Amino acid sequence: MNKVVLAYSGGLDTSVAVAWLREQFGVEVVTLTVDVGGGSLREGVERRAMKAGASRAYVIDAREHFITDFVWPHLQANALYQGAYPLATALARPLIAQLLVEVAQQEGADAVAHGCTGKGNDQVRFDVAVHALDPGLEVVAPMRVGMGLSRDQEIDYAEERGIDIPITKASPYSIDQNLWGRSIETGVLEDPWVGPPADVYEWTVEPSVAPDAVEIVIGFEGGIPVSIDAERLDPVALVDRLSALAGQHGVGRIDHVEDRLVGIKSREIYEAPAAVVLHAAHRALEGLTLTKDTIRFDRLVADELSRLIYDGLWFSALSRDLRGYVVSSQRVVSGDVRIRLDHGSAIVAGRTSPLSLYEKELATYDEGDAFDHASAVGFIEIFGLPLRVEAARHGAVGAHHGAAWAWTEPLLGALPVSVADPEPAGVS
Repeated sequence: MNKVVLAYSGGLDTSVAVAWLREQFGVEVVTLTVDVGGGSLREGVERRAMKAGASRAYVIDAREHFITDFVWPHLQANALYQGAYPLATALARPLIAQLLVEVAQQEGADAVAHGCTGKGNDQVRFDVAVHALDPGLEVVAPMRVGMGLSRDQEIDYAEERGIDIPITKASPYSIDQNLWGRSIETGVLEDPWVGPPADVYEWTVEPSVAPDAVEIVIGFEGGIPVSIDAERLDPVALVDRLSALAGQHGVGRIDHVEDRLVGIKSREIYEAPAAVVLHAAHRALEGLTLTKDTIRFDRLVADELSRLIYDGLWFSALSRDLRGYVVSSQRVVSGDVRIRLDHGSAIVAGRTSPLSLYEKELATYDEGDAFDHASAVGFIEIFGLPLRVEAARHGAVGAHHGAAWAWTEPLLGALPVSVADPEPAGVS
């Protein structure tokens, strides 16, 4: 190993890792910092990397690429991990891994490095993605292979070597953030009975003190949000604006106990104002434009794709092919959704689409009803035919009281009954 490209945040751990890699392995270290928005880019990161001993420092603005090529496909699929987590951190990892590989190839490096520990999901996401894109690259994780210093030891290590580090008040939490959301864990949050303290949140106000409700209209084309209140916005501006607005109304807080890839249950707090609003709006528009069978199948795809993303398998063939299906299914998901932001809730207030499958003349019970009620008799006859045949041949479920599966018991006599009989003649 001669040259390593290190995923570099500019924080204490990765700043120390630059010098540690050079000393332990005698390698040249190139740093890569990827700006994925949401305050993830620290000021002066190139200077800090060079002072720590890097031979070259790359800083790449990948915000629009992150939203367009990673976030939007996840949104189109409704891919929420375990139905809750909008995958903000998990979506950024394959992008950073891809850039690590490309910089390593450009630099002629034979290894890449990251600052993940041996306990979390990110180590898997980085290692697996890098090896999928370039199996010849070695992956080094200093926190897994001996660096393992305490915070105070890292500060001493940096000061001894003149490394410029951001000395700030130590946060009691472990935080990762990008345009799509903040992930907060550790500290008091490790007790799932304890409510999140107020200092956990930075992007959302306490819902009880949020201002009066407001309504906004989000426009979609092919399942992708393109406008707010009829103003077309580029992807980064749209997410930024929606995140700020929804956060002001307390929308976007998620408290979730999830199953990590390494087999541990973990309590996580997320702030994802834009994600919460856009997922609600997108699902509402799908209900208007997609068929029942497509919606049913899409739930299966969403669960599988969210698992693949969470587990770090973005670059697998299955992930690619499922995303291809999603793009096809989304071609009709266009229109506008009205959302009310109301003290922590994003409530669908209306939706409309030129490709809507909703027909008022068929749905209405009022004048103008175009549905042929008489046709329901034939439909019920055919629909219920298999069940009638089964009951005639095998008996109704519950009829065989000696069978283990006979769960239906007679209800008359077991429940309170009130019966009204006609009054006797002549009684007034």
